[in-house]
Amino acid sequence: MPLSSLRPLAVFCVAAVCGVSTVQAAAPQTLYNFVKPMDVVQVTTQDATLPSLTAEVGAGGEILRRLTFNPAQQPSLRLTPQSGSWDWSTAGAMSLRLQNAMDWALTLDVQIESADGKVLSSRIDLPAGPAQTLLVPLQATSPLAQGMRAGPPMPWTYEGRSVLLASTVTGELQASQVVAVKLSLNQPNAAQSVLLGRFGVQDVAPVQQAAYAAIVDAYGQFSRGQWPEKISSDAQLKTASSKEQEQLKAWLAQDSQRDRFGGLLQGPSFDASGFFRSEKRDGRWYLVTPEGHPFYSLGVNTVTASNSQTYVEGRESMFAALPKEGEALATYFGTADNRSGTGAAKGRGFDHGRWFDFYGANLERSYGPQTPERWVGHTLDRLQAWGFNTIGNWSEPALTAAQRVPYSLPLLIRGDYATISTGLDWWGGMPDPFDPRFAMATERAVAIASRDHRDDPWLLGYFADNELAWADQGTEPKARYALAYNTLRLTTDVPAKRAFLKQLRDKYRNHQGLSKAWGIDLPAWELMEDPGFQAPLPSAEFPAIEADLQRFQRAFADSYFKTIADALDWHAPNHLLLGGRFAISTPEAVAACAQYCDVLSFNFYTREPQHGYDFAALRALDKPVLVTEFHFGSRDRGPFWGGVSEVYKEEERGAAYAHFLKQALAEPLIVGVHWFQYLDQPVSGRLLDGENGHLGLVGITDRPFQGFVEQVRKANLSVLKNGLPVPAASAP
Repeated sequence: MPLSSLRPLAVFCVAAVCGVSTVQAAAPQTLYNFVKPMDVVQVTTQDATLPSLTAEVGAGGEILRRLTFNPAQQPSLRLTPQSGSWDWSTAGAMSLRLQNAMDWALTLDVQIESADGKVLSSRIDLPAGPAQTLLVPLQATSPLAQGMRAGPPMPWTYEGRSVLLASTVTGELQASQVVAVKLSLNQPNAAQSVLLGRFGVQDVAPVQQAAYAAIVDAYGQFSRGQWPEKISSDAQLKTASSKEQEQLKAWLAQDSQRDRFGGLLQGPSFDASGFFRSEKRDGRWYLVTPEGHPFYSLGVNTVTASNSQTYVEGRESMFAALPKEGEALATYFGTADNRSGTGAAKGRGFDHGRWFDFYGANLERSYGPQTPERWVGHTLDRLQAWGFNTIGNWSEPALTAAQRVPYSLPLLIRGDYATISTGLDWWGGMPDPFDPRFAMATERAVAIASRDHRDDPWLLGYFADNELAWADQGTEPKARYALAYNTLRLTTDVPAKRAFLKQLRDKYRNHQGLSKAWGIDLPAWELMEDPGFQAPLPSAEFPAIEADLQRFQRAFADSYFKTIADALDWHAPNHLLLGGRFAISTPEAVAACAQYCDVLSFNFYTREPQHGYDFAALRALDKPVLVTEFHFGSRDRGPFWGGVSEVYKEEERGAAYAHFLKQALAEPLIVGVHWFQYLDQPVSGRLLDGENGHLGLVGITDRPFQGFVEQVRKANLSVLKNGLPVPAASAP
């Protein structure tokens, strides 16, 4: 239907409610019933219909009324008071009894509006199945307030009824003046139906408390879920570990066709330099092992036994069975503090205090009291048996000393140098490379990182920090050039601003020249030195604006990467500089990285690496590319978050891995891919930022996800056995 089809479907009156109606919400209260419409609510639709005046029996025998969303941009149902507004100030949540009438899940958008224009929004995943009560809290909330990235799956049974609690609600609302509730579907390509019952309000605090109560069992698993690898006893852990040992022995005994560094014995031969290096031949870039063989880096990040703690202090009710003081496993408690002002910490609760390490406890349950040597040996057996040949970033230092698998190291440059915000700042502001203190901090970081590895042939190379905020999110100019714009807004005691002003003064000489080039009225050069200076947006009429923004951002990136490259050339000249692990970037930053680093590295959370960046632009730079993070997660193995790249179910993860690797092999620039990460994250959130994803090869109980691991191994071994494809242009 066209937008002009917006029309009232029904207006039903009981006692007169003019102005504001107040709801007392100590108990659930019904404002409107789609089955017996008798209350003071006006119902309108847009590109949606209530096709029948009579109700129907839904799955489970409940009587409900059908609402059909028609194919359109955003078909919707809108509920409003007949006049005035609702006073929901004493209520906790909007409630709606509903059922998905389709055989597949639907994603519904719910908006609650108040008279002052404020809006609360929530996106609801509505599974197929029987009816449930949707509860949308009347204030912004998020699982982060409970200390985790994603909350427990919904719906779940509360006091005998199926409840779907909206765990993430954004925006604001004046609850004393609610004027509308809107239910919509985003761009359906065919008619989709839901069944509706009672609409009203109720208290939500008891439901929210129950939703998170005892959701983590004694093994650190989601207590309400079931999946094949779930552990229910210590004996089951021991049996599973014994069975795995036999499988690992068999896999490791098979001919791997690799040199001792994991290089490919098929394909071209290279000069052996004694260290890892890169070389381009016949249109393809290669990493080369110290022995002179092609090396396709198949890596895993965060291979460590010490990154699985989760905070328990203040939310003890979330955990069903923590060890008591004096018990053997009580040694796996500790304390930490992850409070910070970064974007990753925004809105998070439970970010400091006492923690518990379920993974460590499960290792002891499985194998007895732990020694570092046992875990290191077992883990390296796994990686090699599964076809991996690289230990990725954030991994256990003890793994590197074993000299069995090549490894990489991060250069984490910390100091009191100036920083610049781009607006993203997920891990903090951008380091100011024009600040002399940055060069000092870099020198110190590189010296420390290289001290024990300077002559180690097993070291693949170093990464220049991780996921710096080179830009803000989005494609508009203020995001694309956020580094330049925000630098100009700073005071002149920031070295980067002084560098930018010098660049402009050297080019334009005076304020008149800049005014003409930028199309602005700048009465005096000194006005640019003031904090808060707003540079104009790029325009076709004044192309110098964009050119100057780009020139500064390139100078910034050049200074950053050159400072690191120079320090590494001095302290570790035999090892590769593996780039900046870009998550968000600018063309200037990538070009500077290509000039000063040996390898370009990107974290690509996409179905294919080619979806993560313009590879035509990368080919013009002609540098090898390492995919330093990718993954595919799901929500059916315990942890509540499906990761940045989510698939529908566990069985799809292996196929997604194989497809990503196949597409990476097809790109002659790419010299390897690194999976993030070795272990699942804790159900209740990791210490750093509350992430709680099912991303691992291994679960919190130290049990591999067998089907996934087998598919990963098959994909990895196909590379090791078959070698790298020859680029089409070079094929005979």
